[in-house]
Amino acid sequence: MSTKTAAPGGNKMGTWPIGKLLVNMALPLVISMLVQALYNVVDSIYVSRISESAVTALSLAFPIQNLLIGCATGVGVGVNSLLSKSLGEQNYERANRTAGNGFLLSCLFSIGFVIFGLFFARPFFATQTTVAETLDGGSMYLAIVTVGSIGIFIEILFERFLQASGNAFQSMITQATGAIINIVLDPILIFGWFGLPAMGLAGAALATVIGQWIAACLAMGLNLKHNKELKDLNRHHAKPDSQVIRSILSIGVPSIIMVGIGSVMNFGINQILQGFSETATGVFGIYFKLQSFFFMPLFGINNAVISIVAFNYGARNPDRMLKTVKTAALAGLAIMLTGLAAFQLIPEVLLSLFDPSAEFMAMAVRALRTISWCFPVAAVCIILGSTFQALGTGIYSTIVSLCRQLVMLLPAAWLLSRTGDVNLVWWAWPIAETSGLPMTLFFFLRNYRQKIKPLYNEA
Repeated sequence: MSTKTAAPGGNKMGTWPIGKLLVNMALPLVISMLVQALYNVVDSIYVSRISESAVTALSLAFPIQNLLIGCATGVGVGVNSLLSKSLGEQNYERANRTAGNGFLLSCLFSIGFVIFGLFFARPFFATQTTVAETLDGGSMYLAIVTVGSIGIFIEILFERFLQASGNAFQSMITQATGAIINIVLDPILIFGWFGLPAMGLAGAALATVIGQWIAACLAMGLNLKHNKELKDLNRHHAKPDSQVIRSILSIGVPSIIMVGIGSVMNFGINQILQGFSETATGVFGIYFKLQSFFFMPLFGINNAVISIVAFNYGARNPDRMLKTVKTAALAGLAIMLTGLAAFQLIPEVLLSLFDPSAEFMAMAVRALRTISWCFPVAAVCIILGSTFQALGTGIYSTIVSLCRQLVMLLPAAWLLSRTGDVNLVWWAWPIAETSGLPMTLFFFLRNYRQKIKPLYNEA
């Protein structure tokens, strides 16, 4: 039975000009992502003042921390896509059930990470290093981040509620607030300012968790105040609905698997680089922090595309879907070309923020200049890949990610490491990213033929 109750022209995602809409939806997300990237860099700057072992510890913790954020984002992507489609169809009852069951799934996933943090954080680190400072500091950092993970799950979920209903500005406020709190608390807790004890890496983790919890509370409050599309949401909508849960997971699980693949890749790369030195592992970690200045705004555009394409898919408007993808791809390409230029021309300036040793600087400059050649290709792949989640074919993203990271990148990195020259290992990224482009194009064209083109026949 249909639950449509409103006129179709009420939501800006179905009516505004695409250029204006994309700017309106993506710009707040891009700004908030840039703030988040700034936090990531500032966090690493403070940690680098502790020791090089502390920087290495962050690199070794990254696979699990990345998986944590990936699970939260995966549930959010599934909810965002289904919620946007439901709103496009004006099916507000399903929209509310989607939001409620998304909350339930977020809580269940977070419990799994709490268990990991309590019992498995130190054993995980022990498989990667025997250096006492790295082992002790890193395992404590990871335990705090995972045990406090409910904050990031709730924050991301409620931000997706805002994005799906066209309230991207409010979503930006929550992300930016959390990141700013992190930035402020980092030096206070790491170095023991204002009479507090110096907590080192544990302080960095605690600052992260506090920022996430405050952002989560703010996101819930902004939904209550501004999200008119979900005004009837209540606890009864969190009652398990197998159909809704399957729909969320069918979109979200491929995204989670993609991140899981990325975490396996990062773990494998760390093992390869540890064979050279802890410096090499630290360089890899710093690269990830710096590249976030360009990749995170790209993901901001990506999130906006998912909402807009999914909404207009539900509204049966293929022209708006295609124009959104084209406009977003050009914007994403511009961002990543800027990143390529920065990494090629001023890597020393960027790296000087981390007070590196001469050995660290020389290796990191080579890494940044080599890996950044893949940036333009990554822009195209990420924007086109966003349509997979929006159209319910997230499995395509999983296939591309699996082939790119585990079939191409890891083997290429291992083979190049056999030369004994760590600088050659960095070429694995351009090799892998280039291999993923043909697959992404193939699946995008398949989606066009099977899901987008038939919409023209409905007119």
